Amino acid sequence: MLSPELVHTVQTVIAAAAEPAGLMPARNQMALSLGWHIILACFGVAFPAIIFVMHLRGIRRDDPVALELARRWAKVSAVLFAIGAVSGTVLSFEMGLLWPGLMGTYGDVLGLPFAFEGLAFFVEAIFLGIYLYGWGRMPARQHVLMVLPMAVTGIIGAYCVVAVNAWMNVPTGFRLVDGEVTDVQPWSVLFNQHAFLQFAHMWVGAYMVVGFSIAGVYAVGMLRGRRDRHHRLGFIVPFVFASVAALTQPFVGHVLGFGLDDRQPAKLAAFELAETTESPSPLRLGGVLVDGEVRGSIDIPVLGSLIAMNSPTAPVPGLDTIPEDEHPPVNITHLAFQTMVGIGTLLAAGAAWFWVQRRRGRDLLERRWFLRAATVAGPLAAIALESGWVATEVGRQPWIVHGVMRTPEAVGDYTSALWWLLAISTVIYAGMTVGAVVVLRSMARRWRAGETDLPSPYAPEVPESPEIEEARR
Repeated sequence: MLSPELVHTVQTVIAAAAEPAGLMPARNQMALSLGWHIILACFGVAFPAIIFVMHLRGIRRDDPVALELARRWAKVSAVLFAIGAVSGTVLSFEMGLLWPGLMGTYGDVLGLPFAFEGLAFFVEAIFLGIYLYGWGRMPARQHVLMVLPMAVTGIIGAYCVVAVNAWMNVPTGFRLVDGEVTDVQPWSVLFNQHAFLQFAHMWVGAYMVVGFSIAGVYAVGMLRGRRDRHHRLGFIVPFVFASVAALTQPFVGHVLGFGLDDRQPAKLAAFELAETTESPSPLRLGGVLVDGEVRGSIDIPVLGSLIAMNSPTAPVPGLDTIPEDEHPPVNITHLAFQTMVGIGTLLAAGAAWFWVQRRRGRDLLERRWFLRAATVAGPLAAIALESGWVATEVGRQPWIVHGVMRTPEAVGDYTSALWWLLAISTVIYAGMTVGAVVVLRSMARRWRAGETDLPSPYAPEVPESPEIEEARR
C-alpha cells in the first residue's frame, strides 16, 4: 500500500508533466514584467497629487522652497514616466504573446478597459509635458492646474488595468455557450463592486509606496546633516500622504476580503493556512504546509474566524473541502499574504507613532533612529505591494480566469522563444533600473551643487520661473 505522501508526490509529478512546456517561462516573464512595472505605476497614480499639493502650497504661501520642490519632483516624475512607458508597452504586447488562449477567447470582453487605459496614458503624457515645460511660461494659477489631469488620468489608467485583474478573479459580463463567448457586456468589467474595492486597495498601496519612498530620500539627506527647511518640507508632505494611506489600508483590505470564502475559497484557505475546516478558526502566524500538516506556525485561537469571517465562530473553509487539483501553491500564497499584512501593520504603527509624538511636541526628525526607520519604509512598502500581488495572483491558481479558464489553457506553445524572451527582458529591465538610478542620482548631485533648473529634453532654454522669483521676493 502506497503512503499518502508518495501518492501526493506521484500526482504532483504527473500534473507537472501534463503542463505545457511554455507555462513556466510565460509565468516567469509575466512576474518579472508586472513586478517591475507595478512600482512605476504607483508613481503615476500617486506622485501627481503630491506634486499638486506642494505646488499649491508654494503659490498660496509664497514659498519658494515648496515651489522648487514641486519643480524638481516634476523632473523626477518625467524620468519615471518615460521608463514606465517602456515597461508598460512591453506588458501590452505580452498579454497577447504569452497568453494567446486568454486574449483569443476573451479579447472582446477585455478590449474596452485596455483601450481606455491606453487613452488615459496618452492624455497623462500630454499634460505632463505641458506642466513640465510650463514653468516660466504660464500664469501660476493656471500652471498648477495642469497637474490635475495628470492625477486623474493616472488613476483612470490604473483603474482600468486593475479592473481587468478583478475580472480575472470574479469574471462577469459574458456568457459561455458551447465554449464560445457571447452576450459580451464590457461595461460590466469596468464597473463592478469587486473592481472598485480591488482598485481602492491598490490606490492606497500606491500612496504608501510613493509617499514613504519620497520621504525616505529626504530622511537620508537629514541623516547626512542636511537639516534645512528644504529637506524637512520634502519629508513631511509625502509622509502625510503615506501616513493617511497606511492607516487606511487595513480597513480597505478587510472590506476587500468580505465574501472571499464564496468567491475564492481556496485562496482564503491558503491565506489562512487552513488545511482543515475548524470552528472557530485560529489565526496562524507564519508556518508552512508540509505533507498535509501545518508546521511552525503560531496559532492565536478564534482570531482567524474573527478577521476572515467577521464572526467569532464561523469556520474558515479548509483545503480539505476543495478538490486537490484546484489548490493553489499554498505556502507561497500564505507567506506572501502574511508579509503584506505584517509590513502594512508595521508601517501603520510607525506612522501613527510619529504623529502622536509630534502632537506631544517631540520632533522625531531630530532622532537618527527614526530617520533610519523612515529610510527603509519605502522599500518595505514596495515589498508589501509586491507580496500582495503575489498573494492574489498565485492564490488564484490554477485559474487564469477563476472558475472559467485554467492557466495552462491560456499559454502559447513556443517554449524556446519564451525562454529567450525572458533572458532578454531580464537584461533590459536590469539596464533600465541601472539607468534610472544613474540619471536620478546625477540630477540629485547637480541640485545639491546649486543648479536650480536642469534642462528638460527637447525644451528650449527658459529663465527662472516667475513663480519662484516672486515667492523669493
